[in-house]
Amino acid sequence: MTAQSTAPAKKPLHHHLYVQVLVAILLGALFGWLAPQTAAQEWVKALGDGFIKLIKMVIAPIIFCTVVSGVAHIEDARKVGRVGVKALIYFEIVSTFALVIGLLVGNILKAGAGFAGKPDPSAITKYTELAAKRSGVDFVLDIIPDSAIGAFARGEILQVLLFSLLFGFALLTLGERGRGMRTFVDDAGHAMFGVIAIVMKAAPVGAFGAMAYTVGKYGSAALLSLAGLIGSFYLTAALFIAVVLGLIAATVGFNIFRLLAYLKDEILIVLGTSSSESALPPLMEKLERLGCSKPVVGLVVPTGYSFNLDGTNIYMTLTTLFIARAMGVELDFAHQATILVVAMLTSKGASGVSGAGFVTLAATLAAVDPQLAPGMSLVLGIDKFMAECRALTNFIGNGVATIVVSAWEGELDRDKLQEGLKRRIDPSNVETAVSTE
Repeated sequence: MTAQSTAPAKKPLHHHLYVQVLVAILLGALFGWLAPQTAAQEWVKALGDGFIKLIKMVIAPIIFCTVVSGVAHIEDARKVGRVGVKALIYFEIVSTFALVIGLLVGNILKAGAGFAGKPDPSAITKYTELAAKRSGVDFVLDIIPDSAIGAFARGEILQVLLFSLLFGFALLTLGERGRGMRTFVDDAGHAMFGVIAIVMKAAPVGAFGAMAYTVGKYGSAALLSLAGLIGSFYLTAALFIAVVLGLIAATVGFNIFRLLAYLKDEILIVLGTSSSESALPPLMEKLERLGCSKPVVGLVVPTGYSFNLDGTNIYMTLTTLFIARAMGVELDFAHQATILVVAMLTSKGASGVSGAGFVTLAATLAAVDPQLAPGMSLVLGIDKFMAECRALTNFIGNGVATIVVSAWEGELDRDKLQEGLKRRIDPSNVETAVSTE
């Protein structure tokens, strides 16, 4: 038996990152509830924002190094296009399931029926204006950076991905002349993951600050007033993960709940910070350790963060039905079919935009029925609580997508997959995660 397959020595419970983050989330919620005025101050918010900025600081370099290294080491350039096409096909199929399950649950539970709130159009003007300005052409042009350095400076994932693919292909054509640069990129990638290992130690502080500020600012009143919608959304997301993603995982040959346990550190970080980007680098690293090939991880994960937004899709359909019923507007089959088509497009067009979930909802409502747009104000107060579930579902969906595409490509090491999911290796030890050539 190799050293890798030996069960890792057990660490004290308080040394595990997921325990630290879970305790931080609970303490943050308690602090926000008991001392809302203090918790709602900017310095508390800065704890969460600071951690997310630290993570975003290295996302672009990690994507660049991973993608360039993956592309530059392959022998068949056509493989990159093949992986991309398979990933996009998978994204569209699963996104459709997410939209449909949101509509089904919304209709079964009669989301929004009997709600007594009144919309405030002035509260959501900035979102509707931003949604109206963004077209499909704008989205395509936004993928092309004004400059490579600008893409890295702004942290635009799709722009960095495009430049990384072009750079990787350039290295591929250099052959032996590009060996030195490939080695440098590989070493830089290892160093970047080392930076992540250091930054992740601050995850409990970030989770505490983000949760405390959320509870302190928005309070339990906003949460309780729309508890039905929040509960329906979390229930729908749980059903989607357990049933849809669970069946997909079973087809490929792994258990979805074992994957959730494997990624529990990152799941709690996403839950605490309401940002799936906060766990993007460790997700890429852990998927490689789980047996997914580097080229597939480098292509599927960054692309999925813009095109595979399962949680956002569920949110759009369910919330659209809620707003329509709350405003007394009955959406027939034709309108609901329109929601599916429009939401599939708008979920891509708003990716990377500040407040993307709300911008996407604004574009969807305006396209389905313009009179529904003011109803966004009904859910404005609880959007932060729903953002956590959106981010969590998006994160898990991209993890499953990467494993599936790796299996399709025949580049999934199933022995490493089973070892990782059965806890025969320590997935939380990021410092030892750097693979050797």
